[in-house]
Amino acid sequence: MDLAPLLRPRSVAVVGANDRPGSYGDVIFRNLAAAGFEGTVYGVNPKRAEVHGRPCVPRVADLPEPVDAVVVAIPAAACAPVIVEAGERGCGGAIVLAAGFGETPPGRPLEADLREAAARFGLPVCGPNGNGVVSAAARTPLWGDSVERLSPGPVAIITESGNFGVNALGSDRGIGFHTVVSTGNGAVLEPSDWLAALATTEGVGSIALMLESDGDGARLARALADCAERGIGVAVLKVGSSEGGARAAGAHTGALAGDHRVFAALMEEAGAAMASEPSELLELARALSVGAAATRNGGGRDAGEREAAGRSARPSRRGGLAILTCSGGDSGVAADLAEARGLELPELSPATRERLAEVLPSAATVANPLDYTSMLWDDHGALEEIAAAVSSDPAIDQLLLLFDQPRGLDSEIAADWERVKRALLAGAARGHAATILGSTLPELLDPDGAAELAAAGVATAAGLGAAIACAAALRTAPADPKRLREIAAAAEGASGESLGEAEANGLLAAGRLGAAAKGPPTAGRLGEAEAKRLLAEGGLDVPEGAVAVDVAGAVDAARDIGVPVALKLSSPSLLHKTEAGALALDLRDEDEVWEAAARLLALPEAADATLLVERMAGEGVELIFAVRRDGVVPALLVGIGGIWAEALDDVAIVPLPASPPLVEQALRTLRAAPLLTGGRGRPAVDLAAAARFGSRLGELALEHDLDLLEVNPALASPRGCVALDAVARRT
Repeated sequence: MDLAPLLRPRSVAVVGANDRPGSYGDVIFRNLAAAGFEGTVYGVNPKRAEVHGRPCVPRVADLPEPVDAVVVAIPAAACAPVIVEAGERGCGGAIVLAAGFGETPPGRPLEADLREAAARFGLPVCGPNGNGVVSAAARTPLWGDSVERLSPGPVAIITESGNFGVNALGSDRGIGFHTVVSTGNGAVLEPSDWLAALATTEGVGSIALMLESDGDGARLARALADCAERGIGVAVLKVGSSEGGARAAGAHTGALAGDHRVFAALMEEAGAAMASEPSELLELARALSVGAAATRNGGGRDAGEREAAGRSARPSRRGGLAILTCSGGDSGVAADLAEARGLELPELSPATRERLAEVLPSAATVANPLDYTSMLWDDHGALEEIAAAVSSDPAIDQLLLLFDQPRGLDSEIAADWERVKRALLAGAARGHAATILGSTLPELLDPDGAAELAAAGVATAAGLGAAIACAAALRTAPADPKRLREIAAAAEGASGESLGEAEANGLLAAGRLGAAAKGPPTAGRLGEAEAKRLLAEGGLDVPEGAVAVDVAGAVDAARDIGVPVALKLSSPSLLHKTEAGALALDLRDEDEVWEAAARLLALPEAADATLLVERMAGEGVELIFAVRRDGVVPALLVGIGGIWAEALDDVAIVPLPASPPLVEQALRTLRAAPLLTGGRGRPAVDLAAAARFGSRLGELALEHDLDLLEVNPALASPRGCVALDAVARRT
């Protein structure tokens, strides 16, 4: 679908046009007039010949021309027929403002009718149950609330929360908005569709996503790839959760790889900045847009700002962050926040320290963060030299200047504050560090000054926490569009083949693992024996083993394999063997095997189970590898496994496909990574083999269209990686 008619409309029709104050039909007309919209506007109302001085027709079918955007400002029950009329008339798209659709059970049929009408004509529809679309660049506020002012800029917003869009437009932050889209229920167009469209729209520098749902993972990954290809920054605030975690909670994976973690892993792949609350989301989007804003708007207000604008807002990532402030308290808080974000605050070099000692007052201590004290407030030359020295330090590639400017100052005092700010910025521009100007409290960032600095290419952030978050976001490595498109392809499942019941039963038909199975897997789940057969046929190591149905068979299998052995119940319904007492380890003679088999077969869990007899695997580090496909995209979980997997919660997530280098990188991020790499004198495991194991597990899940494929534990050792337990669930 072409969304341009809704993002840059040249003509508009308002269905339900009227001049009743406060009604949608009235507000739309007033917004368009206040914004100076220069296109054609029609009203649609069978009882009126004109509204607000604009011609009115009875029906959309009666419009003298097909319009780009039809704003549907009438009750829910009447909306679907209007969409049909708009499609038949050849209009470009529609915005449905009314509530009473899929957000309530009685409205779901109405939403289905609306979706069907739009699909019939391939008509893009925004909503229902949203606020609409504001295009500041096109001066077109097709918005269900009053829009007081439009300050065009590079920041776009896509929000599933209409109230966030209203608040953003009403905020006084000096942020220039390009487009604000309130998707509402997303009956026809979900956020990823708008993201893809805005990624190719002229003038967009960053996009803020306020999401309450995951949406279609493949479409989202492709849209993120579009943004990455065009250098458009993405900031995301994800609220709510899907039902996927509950569906997967039957195994460790559901508890460890919740939907939010999978979503966050995709955002990390996309180089997107994750916000913790709405205010931070706006500040992240503002900072990420700065590079594009500087390119469009050219020079700055003075030489220092122009020089800063000539450099990228993103640091080189060959150094660390330095923080300058005139407050010791702010220094400590900033250091704590930086550490929490994983930001390095390097020590300043001896040369920088000597340079600073020449200008700092004796009460100041040379450190990072640097409190230059308020004693230098009126010494603009010293302030410039301090900022220049730190910005030039070889260990520093990013500089945060904390500067609080109270509102309501008289002109003379305000001018002095402005000179201090310019001195700091001019000094920063003399060095190589990418610069952010931030305030400690949100309201102490001058909105007019912030807008001017953004136009000049200087990043700003309102609030200390947001400033640190922006510093971290600007340090994020660029995303790889090719990788994102590979993730999208995996999410579509184009290469997978379904694992039907016949195939699942076939896994039991050949070889020792399948010799004595009791029957087909239930409820789409494969028990350990069947799952391990799949792994073995896929090239992954499993212990030598056999399946038995009685005590004598278990003893015979142990004799053939050779003791010591492990003995377990294997059943599609048995997930946590340790809790059920359904396993026995290190059995060293036939008597022990006999006793253990008898005990296991007497358990209630043995009703639909077989006995799995396996050679003991030796020593190593227990890991968990698991694939789940019910998150936003298919993903591989890697972490410390065994019976303490959920308690330790030491995991990393890799969206599929997961190459061995990506899996190895994820393993190295675990808190317990020293266990794998030879820490404290332990033997290092074959990390490359473990990485290949995890990568191949992901491939098998995609190849067989498995909903869940979990190995816990996998035993990693210097000799390789072997699956000690496994479970699978087919779609």
